[in-house]
Amino acid sequence: MGRRILYIHQYFRTPTMAGGTRSYEFAKRLVEAGHDVQMITADNEGLHGERERWTETNEDGIDVHWFRQRYSNRLRYGKRMLAFFRFAMAASGKARRLGGDVVFATSTPLTVALPGVYASRMLRIPMVFEVRDLWPELPIALGALRNPFLVWLAKKLERFAYSHASRVIALSPGMRDGVIRNGFPKDRIAVIPNASDTQLFSCSHEEGRAFLEQHIPELPARVITYAGTLGMANGVGYLVDIAKEMRSLDRDVGFLIVGEGKERDLIHGRAQEAGVLGESLWMLPRVPKRDMPKVLGGSDVATSFVIDVPAMWNNSASKFFDGLAAGRPIAINYQGWQANVLERSKAGIVLPPSDPQGAAARLKEFLSSEERLEEASIAARRLAEQEFDRDLLFERFQATILSAAKDGPTKRRRRC
Repeated sequence: MGRRILYIHQYFRTPTMAGGTRSYEFAKRLVEAGHDVQMITADNEGLHGERERWTETNEDGIDVHWFRQRYSNRLRYGKRMLAFFRFAMAASGKARRLGGDVVFATSTPLTVALPGVYASRMLRIPMVFEVRDLWPELPIALGALRNPFLVWLAKKLERFAYSHASRVIALSPGMRDGVIRNGFPKDRIAVIPNASDTQLFSCSHEEGRAFLEQHIPELPARVITYAGTLGMANGVGYLVDIAKEMRSLDRDVGFLIVGEGKERDLIHGRAQEAGVLGESLWMLPRVPKRDMPKVLGGSDVATSFVIDVPAMWNNSASKFFDGLAAGRPIAINYQGWQANVLERSKAGIVLPPSDPQGAAARLKEFLSSEERLEEASIAARRLAEQEFDRDLLFERFQATILSAAKDGPTKRRRRC
């Protein structure tokens, strides 16, 4: 029997938009499985009108309720927090009016727990809470959250979310461990990482290079690509430093950065100062998810970077799984579970985070062997198909939702 699912995600994106599409892909599959999905999200860019507070669209069977609210990660931290709470309050009322059998709230931001818990308690239905990043552990480690009162409040909100959840979905083993440290039962946590859309990423290398040549006329023989957010936590300036070092090692290797974020201008200026911008490194604006197969299809190596902070090792960035789906070797600059996956499968390499010169030398060596590149490409695609395929992970996702629905109303877990 199909269920009515209240799905709350502040950053919901469709394939026609830039950004991760995890919620779209899972919600679409829930609809195909016979469920009624009511998506509650924010319209941060005025895509659905400037007058109405709420607008509604249907995206491949998903009923999407858009709350009009201007937002950008370029905003100061205080204004961003205000936007989070404004959405949380609006989403709470919308969820209660829509009703449902189970509520699914996915962070970040952590404040989505507020409408999730409100709907759960007012409608007497279970809540499943998804942890995409460990908050507030991560912003504290990054130095973004320092005020003692706000740290206390954020930790209180984290425990509040877990204590009212019937089930928790964590996007990595490290995130699961963080939830367990807060007292949540291990047997009620499902680890479901970001997924590889193997059917979408079927673009050939020739098609991909033709797409890239429209933007970069003199495309180098080898292209190393970073496609994703250009935020402080990503540390993409690291790729600029590698590009500078590579100029003296191999001029047939080029670098491509595709995306937007708070540090875009800083990275652009750094590339100019290093003398690589437009010479061996190019920057393009973010592209819709439907064009990402072409970007990665024309690349030789896909990358995922974070700053050198151990708390970042637990990430489950979609760019990592997109690279696998495209059958591209992955280069990362951090340890943790993804590094273990690459080392076990031989699907990519781990670069030294604080040594751009050493990283450039390692990449040159890796790119110099056609046989090794081909083996890594095959291994990457095998991982995508056998371990991280979207349909495979959806079965685990749906089972978690339905298990919670059978539990009935969530009983608060005081020990959290």
